[in-house]
Amino acid sequence: MTTAIATRGLSKRYRGGQLAVDGLDLEVPAGAVFGFLGPNGSGKTTTIRMLMALISPTAGEVDIFGEAMPSASTRVLPKVGALIEGPAHYPYLTGAQNLERYDAADRSADPRTRGARIGTALERVGLSNAADKKAKAYSLGMKQRLGLAAALLQPRQLLVLDEPTNGLDPQGMREIRSLIKALAADGTTVFLSSHLLDEIEQVCTHAAVMSRGRLVIQGTVAQLGAGLRARLAVTTPDGEAAAKVLRATDAADVQIDGQRVHCDADGLEPDAVCAALVGAGVRVFGFGVERPSLEDAFVALTGEGFDVAE
Repeated sequence: MTTAIATRGLSKRYRGGQLAVDGLDLEVPAGAVFGFLGPNGSGKTTTIRMLMALISPTAGEVDIFGEAMPSASTRVLPKVGALIEGPAHYPYLTGAQNLERYDAADRSADPRTRGARIGTALERVGLSNAADKKAKAYSLGMKQRLGLAAALLQPRQLLVLDEPTNGLDPQGMREIRSLIKALAADGTTVFLSSHLLDEIEQVCTHAAVMSRGRLVIQGTVAQLGAGLRARLAVTTPDGEAAAKVLRATDAADVQIDGQRVHCDADGLEPDAVCAALVGAGVRVFGFGVERPSLEDAFVALTGEGFDVAE
């Protein structure tokens, strides 16, 4: 099986007429770490809920591992771990006791290995020392970790994560990114919904961009920014003189923004340009080639800032 998730014309219209997802054709390669990008209100969580058969689509089809959902959900969902819209826990039970409840509710789980699997899951998400602490005393980040541990109680072919680093400190975010990479290295397909572009850039092999309920683009992470050019940037108080030198080197799209002068880097030799600037007496305080980021690609594709909600 080369495709883990495929949708065709997937749409969801809520009562009152709001079209949350509009004709989504999505393809997630098996074994990929797939980033699902979009600002709040773009339809990401609604899409995930339809993928997991939590809500019914208004139109369209969903296949997971080549089987139609929701009719094949009893066969498919045991292969899938999910963390969606923030985990819900029993507040007066400990972290370990919560996992015992989740595992007992899974008819495919072997009770004889429950204790060992719970211990392993807690260790993988960094909660071993808080296993006997009641969930009501957990921070938001710890609750996220516990939800992820629940998704990892069984070996999964597909892991669906909706904002998995929500509430985590920078160290926690790094740990979860490392865990995602390790899961992918073991062959698990990871579907990661996030509004954190840096997170997607660091861990994902493929991505899709949603805007206002519609798919804008999908492909490898490299392909998303393929249409954007690198910029050569100079920091200098001599803006006009620097711009004159850049134009003399046949640089295209030379612009002056305060003490930052930049141009299209295509076809330029940075060492030669820097030498020409210094030779012309331009004071160079900073110099380099800036590669387009995923955020640059998102703005170029959608025409809006990433944190804009509908």
